[in-house]
Amino acid sequence: MSLLGYIVWLVFGGLVAAIGYFFLGCVWCLSIIGIPIGLQCFKFAELAFCPFDKEVRYGGGTGSFLLNIVWLFLGGLEMALGLAGIGLVLCITVIGIPFGLQFFKLAKLALMPLGAEIIEVED
Repeated sequence: MSLLGYIVWLVFGGLVAAIGYFFLGCVWCLSIIGIPIGLQCFKFAELAFCPFDKEVRYGGGTGSFLLNIVWLFLGGLEMALGLAGIGLVLCITVIGIPFGLQFFKLAKLALMPLGAEIIEVED
């Protein structure tokens, strides 16, 4: 993706999503128990800031599943719905479809972030 594409991504919501993940990570890191979830939020803030050429591989065990349930009730569901809504708005135009798809990727990740791994995609 060209530099212009990344600038358009940041202007049309990528920066807002990254700040949202960063803020939520700071809130989670206020308690010792929430630090693992907060660290995941920081990782996803990086993905929201620069999502192109990256994929998410889902996995994890029982511990990740249980923490994902807690995550879902304490902010994950709202964040996923917000990101999906932004993706729908961006998909109205042809130019916005690639950006909307990135927001759908972030929304899916917002539902169950623990146990997920962000990997670089080589062209």
